[in-house]
Amino acid sequence: MTFEEFGLNEDILQAIHYMGFTSATPVQERAIPAILEGRDIMAFAQTGTGKTAAFMLPIMHFLKENPQETTSTLVIVPTRELAVQIDQQIQGFAYFAGVSSIAVYGGGSGNEWEIQKKGMENHVDIIVATPGKLLSHLNMGNPLFKDLKFLILDEADRMLDMGFYDDIKKIISFLPKKRQTLMFSATMPHKIKDLAKQNLQNPLEISIAISKPSEGIDQQSYLVESGHKIGLINHIIKNNPTMNSIIVFSSTKRNIAEITRSLQQFGYAVEGISSDLEQKEREEVLNRFKSKQTKILVATDVLARGIDIKDIQLVVNFNVPHDAEDYVHRIGRTARAETTGIAITLVNSEEMYRLAMIERVLEKEIPKNLIPQNIGQSPEWNPKRSKTTFSNRIQGKNSKSPQYHKGSHNKNSNSYPKKNIKD
Repeated sequence: MTFEEFGLNEDILQAIHYMGFTSATPVQERAIPAILEGRDIMAFAQTGTGKTAAFMLPIMHFLKENPQETTSTLVIVPTRELAVQIDQQIQGFAYFAGVSSIAVYGGGSGNEWEIQKKGMENHVDIIVATPGKLLSHLNMGNPLFKDLKFLILDEADRMLDMGFYDDIKKIISFLPKKRQTLMFSATMPHKIKDLAKQNLQNPLEISIAISKPSEGIDQQSYLVESGHKIGLINHIIKNNPTMNSIIVFSSTKRNIAEITRSLQQFGYAVEGISSDLEQKEREEVLNRFKSKQTKILVATDVLARGIDIKDIQLVVNFNVPHDAEDYVHRIGRTARAETTGIAITLVNSEEMYRLAMIERVLEKEIPKNLIPQNIGQSPEWNPKRSKTTFSNRIQGKNSKSPQYHKGSHNKNSNSYPKKNIKD
């Protein structure tokens, strides 16, 4: 479906063509007409589906057709990175549409607070904000939302995971009850259902069944105990010298510094990024990664949805993600915009059960490679045993040591196949 078929304002269509969009994605096809009709939306869609354009295009169309002097739109997001990303996309469209916006988030200097405050007092059209910082401004009486027309809750499940449920409810209490509310979430826990029931009026439910990775991602895994993971990453990178944009995801920010230091010892340009860094530092790290000054970025799950860089060639899961949704979000950083990429998950004995559960949800078996013998031996693939071991460890029982075997290697198991990655 083409964007012309939606009946959008000509300036919006010009911006769409300038941004390089050609045809609507499934979530855009279903959401844009409903939003133009004034309906509330409850959409289950992941990052990378085009959901930002799905809600911003009809809203910007409304602003072009019905300009107003006060802030019309509030977008609430879980992280600073996502706030900046959405604000940048709005500014790309706004070059032709003449719509103003500002990103409001914490972690900055007092000067940034004043800039944010001034922007809101000047009634920008769209405010993109993280809950905590927005609530601080609201409690100070800074922004005025008396004429608000649109409220968007983006990545609502992630906001709830991060403990923002009460903050969101408090923010909503400042807003007019008569408004159009759009909620986007990758999953549907009970609190999301409750939040939707309390704040959406007869919403259209949209479920985009793409909780499966892009076909352009070559998914692989290695059976490797924790002590050999760094050595294996080095082996993979050495055997793929043309790869210059790599993300290593860690499940905890405690491991970021250790992984970063260990990889730096091999001579790579590596930087870590987590919520421990100040906002300015995080932006500088991301900018160096985007410009290829940094070859490897080590990041946490919280940033998986906020990093939007199109030419990432390799994603390495240092730990197996806790669920299929996190797995898809992590590896979805590669093979964006119809390119190809490689995603490798490192699986130790205790993580096998989690990988098996991910495979069940995705209805796909992820190939399991043995590590090169010069690095060590791979544990035997046995997800049932890892489940038992995990249960025993929680209950304080003794569990057997993991068994090892040499096994029969694939001919290519000692070097990962090189790929031609499109820009």
